[in-house]
Amino acid sequence: MAVDRIEGVKPTRMELLEIVKRRRLAEKGHNLLTEKRDALVVQFFELLERRKGLQEEVEDNTTKAYKALFVAEAIHGTSVVEDIALSTSGADAIDGALVSVMGVLVPQMEFHGKREGLPYDPMDTSASMDEAARSFQSTISSIVRLAEAEGSMERMALEIEKTKRRVNALEHIFIPRLKATEKYISMQLEEREREDFFRRKRIKAIMERKESGEAS
Repeated sequence: MAVDRIEGVKPTRMELLEIVKRRRLAEKGHNLLTEKRDALVVQFFELLERRKGLQEEVEDNTTKAYKALFVAEAIHGTSVVEDIALSTSGADAIDGALVSVMGVLVPQMEFHGKREGLPYDPMDTSASMDEAARSFQSTISSIVRLAEAEGSMERMALEIEKTKRRVNALEHIFIPRLKATEKYISMQLEEREREDFFRRKRIKAIMERKESGEAS
Protein backbone atom coordinates (compact mmCIF):
# COMPACT_ATOMS: atom_id res chain seq x y z
CA MET A 1 0.00 0.00 0.00
CA ALA A 2 1.41 3.35 -1.05
CA VAL A 3 1.77 6.08 1.57
CA ASP A 4 1.79 9.84 1.11
CA ARG A 5 5.25 11.27 0.79
CA ILE A 6 6.56 13.53 3.57
CA GLU A 7 8.71 16.30 2.14
CA GLY A 8 12.29 16.45 3.35
CA VAL A 9 12.26 12.97 4.85
CA LYS A 10 14.53 10.25 3.46
CA PRO A 11 12.99 6.80 4.01
CA THR A 12 16.20 5.08 5.05
CA ARG A 13 17.05 2.88 8.02
CA MET A 14 19.56 5.45 9.29
CA GLU A 15 16.88 8.13 9.17
CA LEU A 16 14.44 5.81 10.96
CA LEU A 17 16.95 5.18 13.76
CA GLU A 18 17.49 8.93 14.11
CA ILE A 19 13.74 9.63 14.25
CA VAL A 20 13.21 6.88 16.85
CA LYS A 21 16.03 8.37 18.93
CA ARG A 22 14.52 11.86 18.72
CA ARG A 23 11.04 10.58 19.54
CA ARG A 24 12.25 8.75 22.65
CA LEU A 25 14.18 11.83 23.75
CA ALA A 26 11.09 13.99 23.22
CA GLU A 27 8.95 11.57 25.24
CA LYS A 28 11.51 11.58 28.05
CA GLY A 29 11.56 15.39 28.01
CA HIS A 30 7.76 15.42 28.02
CA ASN A 31 7.68 13.20 31.12
CA LEU A 32 10.23 15.34 32.95
CA LEU A 33 8.46 18.58 32.06
CA THR A 34 5.12 17.11 33.13
CA GLU A 35 6.59 16.19 36.52
CA LYS A 36 8.10 19.67 36.81
CA ARG A 37 4.79 21.32 35.90
CA ASP A 38 2.89 19.26 38.47
CA ALA A 39 5.47 19.98 41.19
CA LEU A 40 5.35 23.71 40.39
CA VAL A 41 1.55 23.68 40.64
CA VAL A 42 1.79 22.06 44.09
CA GLN A 43 4.35 24.67 45.14
CA PHE A 44 2.13 27.45 43.76
CA PHE A 45 -0.89 26.35 45.81
CA GLU A 46 1.28 26.10 48.92
CA LEU A 47 2.34 29.70 48.31
CA LEU A 48 -1.31 30.62 47.77
CA GLU A 49 -2.20 29.26 51.22
CA ARG A 50 0.80 31.02 52.73
CA ARG A 51 -0.23 34.32 51.14
CA LYS A 52 -3.75 33.95 52.50
CA GLY A 53 -2.39 33.45 56.02
CA LEU A 54 -0.01 36.40 55.66
CA GLN A 55 -2.81 38.67 54.41
CA GLU A 56 -4.80 37.86 57.54
CA GLU A 57 -1.69 38.39 59.66
CA VAL A 58 -1.08 41.81 58.09
CA GLU A 59 -4.69 42.83 58.73
CA ASP A 60 -4.57 41.65 62.35
CA ASN A 61 -1.22 43.33 63.06
CA THR A 62 -2.31 46.56 61.40
CA THR A 63 -5.55 46.68 63.38
CA LYS A 64 -3.67 46.00 66.62
CA ALA A 65 -1.02 48.62 65.80
CA TYR A 66 -3.51 51.39 65.03
CA LYS A 67 -5.52 50.66 68.16
CA ALA A 68 -2.36 51.00 70.23
CA LEU A 69 -1.43 54.15 68.31
CA PHE A 70 -4.77 55.80 68.99
CA VAL A 71 -4.36 55.10 72.70
CA ALA A 72 -0.80 56.48 72.64
CA GLU A 73 -2.02 59.67 70.89
CA ALA A 74 -4.73 60.06 73.49
CA ILE A 75 -2.15 59.79 76.30
CA HIS A 76 0.83 61.73 74.84
CA GLY A 77 -0.75 63.86 72.15
CA THR A 78 -0.37 63.65 68.38
CA SER A 79 2.73 65.90 68.18
CA VAL A 80 4.70 63.76 70.65
CA VAL A 81 3.78 60.56 68.79
CA GLU A 82 4.75 62.17 65.48
CA ASP A 83 8.14 63.26 66.89
CA ILE A 84 8.82 59.72 68.10
CA ALA A 85 7.71 58.28 64.75
CA LEU A 86 10.04 60.62 62.83
CA SER A 87 12.95 59.68 65.09
CA THR A 88 12.62 56.05 63.98
CA SER A 89 13.24 56.84 60.30
CA GLY A 90 15.91 54.64 58.74
CA ALA A 91 16.21 52.38 61.76
CA ASP A 92 14.89 49.30 59.94
CA ALA A 93 16.39 47.38 57.04
CA ILE A 94 15.15 44.86 54.49
CA ASP A 95 17.53 42.41 52.84
CA GLY A 96 16.55 40.79 49.55
CA ALA A 97 17.99 38.18 47.23
CA LEU A 98 16.94 35.68 44.57
CA VAL A 99 17.08 31.98 45.35
CA SER A 100 16.40 28.98 43.13
CA VAL A 101 13.34 26.88 43.93
CA MET A 102 12.90 24.00 41.47
CA GLY A 103 14.89 25.97 38.92
CA VAL A 104 12.82 29.13 39.38
CA LEU A 105 14.46 32.25 40.81
CA VAL A 106 12.16 33.59 43.52
CA PRO A 107 12.65 36.51 45.92
CA GLN A 108 13.82 35.91 49.44
CA MET A 109 13.31 38.90 51.74
CA GLU A 110 14.12 39.44 55.37
CA PHE A 111 13.07 42.31 57.60
CA HIS A 112 15.48 43.45 60.30
CA GLY A 113 13.79 45.34 63.10
CA LYS A 114 15.42 47.35 65.83
CA ARG A 115 18.62 45.65 66.87
CA GLU A 116 18.99 47.80 69.97
CA GLY A 117 15.46 47.86 71.34
CA LEU A 118 13.01 50.69 70.83
CA PRO A 119 14.35 53.91 69.22
CA TYR A 120 13.23 56.04 72.19
CA ASP A 121 13.38 55.92 75.94
CA PRO A 122 10.51 53.67 77.08
CA MET A 123 10.67 55.34 80.51
CA ASP A 124 9.26 58.53 78.94
CA THR A 125 6.34 56.82 77.22
CA SER A 126 3.41 54.59 78.02
CA ALA A 127 2.99 50.89 77.37
CA SER A 128 0.61 51.72 74.52
CA MET A 129 3.45 53.48 72.69
CA ASP A 130 5.66 50.42 73.06
CA GLU A 131 2.85 48.18 71.88
CA ALA A 132 2.19 50.41 68.89
CA ALA A 133 5.90 50.43 67.93
CA ARG A 134 6.24 46.67 68.22
CA SER A 135 2.93 46.07 66.43
CA PHE A 136 3.99 48.23 63.49
CA GLN A 137 7.29 46.36 63.34
CA SER A 138 5.34 43.10 63.22
CA THR A 139 3.12 44.57 60.50
CA ILE A 140 6.12 45.54 58.40
CA SER A 141 7.64 42.08 58.88
CA SER A 142 4.35 40.50 57.74
CA ILE A 143 4.14 42.83 54.72
CA VAL A 144 7.69 41.92 53.70
CA ARG A 145 6.91 38.19 53.91
CA LEU A 146 3.65 38.79 52.03
CA ALA A 147 5.56 40.61 49.27
CA GLU A 148 8.00 37.70 49.14
CA ALA A 149 5.13 35.20 48.77
CA GLU A 150 3.40 37.25 46.07
CA GLY A 151 6.65 37.75 44.16
CA SER A 152 7.32 34.01 44.33
CA MET A 153 3.78 33.26 43.15
CA GLU A 154 4.16 35.58 40.18
CA ARG A 155 7.41 33.95 39.09
CA MET A 156 6.00 30.46 39.70
CA ALA A 157 2.91 31.27 37.63
CA LEU A 158 5.08 32.43 34.72
CA GLU A 159 7.21 29.29 34.92
CA ILE A 160 4.11 27.06 35.10
CA GLU A 161 2.69 28.72 31.99
CA LYS A 162 6.00 28.39 30.13
CA THR A 163 6.37 24.73 31.15
CA LYS A 164 2.74 24.05 30.22
CA ARG A 165 3.31 25.45 26.72
CA ARG A 166 6.38 23.26 26.27
CA VAL A 167 4.51 20.17 27.49
CA ASN A 168 1.62 20.88 25.11
CA ALA A 169 3.97 21.52 22.21
CA LEU A 170 5.73 18.20 22.78
CA GLU A 171 2.48 16.30 23.39
CA HIS A 172 0.39 17.71 20.56
CA ILE A 173 2.92 18.77 17.92
CA PHE A 174 6.46 17.39 18.10
CA ILE A 175 5.86 13.85 19.38
CA PRO A 176 2.89 13.19 17.02
CA ARG A 177 4.95 14.58 14.14
CA LEU A 178 7.88 12.32 14.99
CA LYS A 179 5.56 9.32 15.35
CA ALA A 180 3.99 10.08 11.97
CA THR A 181 7.43 10.37 10.37
CA GLU A 182 8.54 7.13 12.04
CA LYS A 183 5.43 5.36 10.72
CA TYR A 184 5.95 6.83 7.25
CA ILE A 185 9.55 5.63 7.03
CA SER A 186 8.65 2.19 8.40
CA MET A 187 5.86 1.79 5.83
CA GLN A 188 8.12 3.00 3.04
CA LEU A 189 10.80 0.51 4.04
CA GLU A 190 8.22 -2.30 4.30
CA GLU A 191 6.83 -1.41 0.88
CA ARG A 192 10.33 -1.33 -0.55
CA GLU A 193 11.08 -4.72 0.98
CA ARG A 194 7.89 -6.18 -0.52
CA GLU A 195 8.78 -4.78 -3.93
CA ASP A 196 12.30 -6.24 -3.63
CA PHE A 197 10.82 -9.58 -2.58
CA PHE A 198 8.49 -9.76 -5.57
CA ARG A 199 11.26 -8.54 -7.87
CA ARG A 200 13.58 -11.27 -6.66
CA LYS A 201 10.75 -13.76 -6.97
CA ARG A 202 10.11 -12.75 -10.62
CA ILE A 203 13.80 -12.85 -11.42
CA LYS A 204 14.04 -16.30 -9.86
CA ALA A 205 11.05 -17.49 -11.89
CA ILE A 206 12.55 -16.09 -15.09
CA MET A 207 15.88 -17.74 -14.35
CA GLU A 208 14.17 -21.05 -13.62
CA ARG A 209 12.23 -20.89 -16.90
CA LYS A 210 15.40 -19.98 -18.75
CA GLU A 211 17.32 -22.83 -17.17
CA SER A 212 14.49 -25.27 -17.91
CA GLY A 213 14.39 -24.10 -21.57
CA GLU A 214 18.10 -24.55 -21.97
CA ALA A 215 17.89 -28.02 -20.42
CA SER A 216 15.23 -29.10 -22.90
